[in-house]
Amino acid sequence: MEDVQYAVICVDDDPYILQMLSFQLSKIVDSKYTLLEYYTKPEEVMMNIEELVKDNIKIIFALVDFQMPTMSGADLIKDIKASYPDLTCVMLSGQANKKSLNELKKQKLLDNFIPKPWDEEVLFEIIRPILLESAL
Repeated sequence: MEDVQYAVICVDDDPYILQMLSFQLSKIVDSKYTLLEYYTKPEEVMMNIEELVKDNIKIIFALVDFQMPTMSGADLIKDIKASYPDLTCVMLSGQANKKSLNELKKQKLLDNFIPKPWDEEVLFEIIRPILLESAL
């Protein structure tokens, strides 16, 4: 694990969605250098991001669901961006509120949106450039 320099954060209250993301992201993310972190509880994310940063792990992006029982993805993204304004945030959701999405985009807090159900190639088209940029 000494080679690990990066992390990707995925947040969704549905473990099945996280399992599918794990399968798909493992195809394009080099696990030798990048941790794939999965959370079903958004309230755990900030503390874990802080720990990764303390360990000198660069977080490449956060992929966040919109509708979760304890906290909306919009609120989580606002929290993330308040502490880490340069962290790329992508929302993956089938039930995102258009008003919230527009507000996040207007405030330059949301970098991209992927509707559920998603196509793997669409996911890859959005994620690949982010991964390539982080390697620079």
